Amino acid sequence: MAGNEHVATAAAILPLVGGAANVTSVTHCMTRLRLGLADRSRVDDAALRALPAVLGVVEDGDSYQIVLGPGKVARVTPEFARLVDESADTAPVADAATGAATGAATGVARSDDAAASTADALASRGAEIRAERRSRNRTPLKLFLRRIADIFVPLIPALIGCGIIAGLGGLLVNLGWAGGLTSALTAVSSGFMALIAVFVGYNTAKEFGGTPVLGGAVAAIIVFPGVAKVEVFGTPLVPGQGGVLGALGAAALAAYVERWCRRRVPEAVDVLVTPTLTVLVSGLVTLYGLMYVAGEVAEGIGTAADWLLTHTGAFAGFVLGGLFLPLVMLGLHQALIPIHTTLIESQGYTVLLPVLAMAGAGQVGCAIAVALRLKRNTSLRKTVRSALPAGVLGVGEPLIYGVSLPLGRPFITACVGGAAGGGLVGLFSMLGTKVGATAIGPSGWALFPLLAGNRGLGTTAAVYGLGLLAGYGVGFAATYLFGFDSATLRELNADTLPASASASASAPAAAPAATGIAEPTPAQPSEP
Repeated sequence: MAGNEHVATAAAILPLVGGAANVTSVTHCMTRLRLGLADRSRVDDAALRALPAVLGVVEDGDSYQIVLGPGKVARVTPEFARLVDESADTAPVADAATGAATGAATGVARSDDAAASTADALASRGAEIRAERRSRNRTPLKLFLRRIADIFVPLIPALIGCGIIAGLGGLLVNLGWAGGLTSALTAVSSGFMALIAVFVGYNTAKEFGGTPVLGGAVAAIIVFPGVAKVEVFGTPLVPGQGGVLGALGAAALAAYVERWCRRRVPEAVDVLVTPTLTVLVSGLVTLYGLMYVAGEVAEGIGTAADWLLTHTGAFAGFVLGGLFLPLVMLGLHQALIPIHTTLIESQGYTVLLPVLAMAGAGQVGCAIAVALRLKRNTSLRKTVRSALPAGVLGVGEPLIYGVSLPLGRPFITACVGGAAGGGLVGLFSMLGTKVGATAIGPSGWALFPLLAGNRGLGTTAAVYGLGLLAGYGVGFAATYLFGFDSATLRELNADTLPASASASASAPAAAPAATGIAEPTPAQPSEP
């Protein structure tokens, strides 16, 4: 039955994105079906959002992303890709279906024009804000950071799987159970992390226009045990020195050298000369420069993270938890992904992710308060009810784009909730209890299986849980008490939105911009 459900979801989505002929690429991340589209105008956004399986839609650069949630997206994507392949020769049929779906949606929209619901109006406002964010975020720096993120996002499933297995192994060791099995679990969970530099190199070369396997070959130098015999500045190198940062730099250099060779080496000898020069030049630079520099940077990142939470934990957690979503809105959150990965590689877990995850807790508390304050607004309450379970599990897009952000002030009060949760987790770090995550991507309750720290698993989970409760509680209280003025409450506390209320709904939505806060795309993380 579940398989039929995923096939049905894929079949429902395909005509609404313009049919198979309009789909140029199909991939997925932790929560989203990511599509490349030939013609964006052929997509029916309203009909997609109305599908029961769709939690929201996000347009990020050249990628159209349909939020399906963790687990489901991994099952729907292959079915969708299969339908695209099978429909490649029947584009007219798909186009007809698209036209029919669009026509039907248009007819429904026309019939609802006289009494547009609050939820629809807020969703429209959310789409406008996303468009503004896209135009602001297409700067060279942010596009570069997005490319960096695209290198690490495909590694998240392996990080999660290995992280959970490592946690299971640690639990068995603490309990003194299955002693013979724990060594096997350690090997299974550690194999990927031992070679993660190779995977980073492979993806980096692919992203920067080189041959992926050459990027992997150069990055493999970093983890090769024989580098211990190489001395740099009078000091022997250490296998793995520089980690993922060194692999990223090495593979990016390899892609540049390869492209340079392709333009100058005669075709007759290209197959021999180009790969040789690429590996040789990039490999020597990696050994005698990048490994040392990247090693120092990686060590500095670990030291800085430890110092930050040990000495300024409560303040740092408050700032990070409260400003994470605005940071995402500015497109700068993607710079954190290699930092997370470096911390996981060097320390076994990242202490930053649990703090940043509190931003989602603030959104959950905010949404509950919105539903209680707008008791007579059935359409918006329905949006909250449908999006809340995903929000609790760390998928925040539906709550942010459908509820808090378009309303304006509730988004700010939700950030206050995130600051409270982050501050509490940071406070415990100052007191000696570190809370970390062995993988990136999950958030909310979905992060519990991946928690790790310098105390027992029970203590670590308790601190993280207290942080979530603080985020829920403060996000709720701040929104309930300060999220609406009396005029906005009167206008929104109905199922339909009059013309005057439409302008009012837009006015609060400008509040984030007025306070210097731009519109977010939540963590993965995060796809954090």
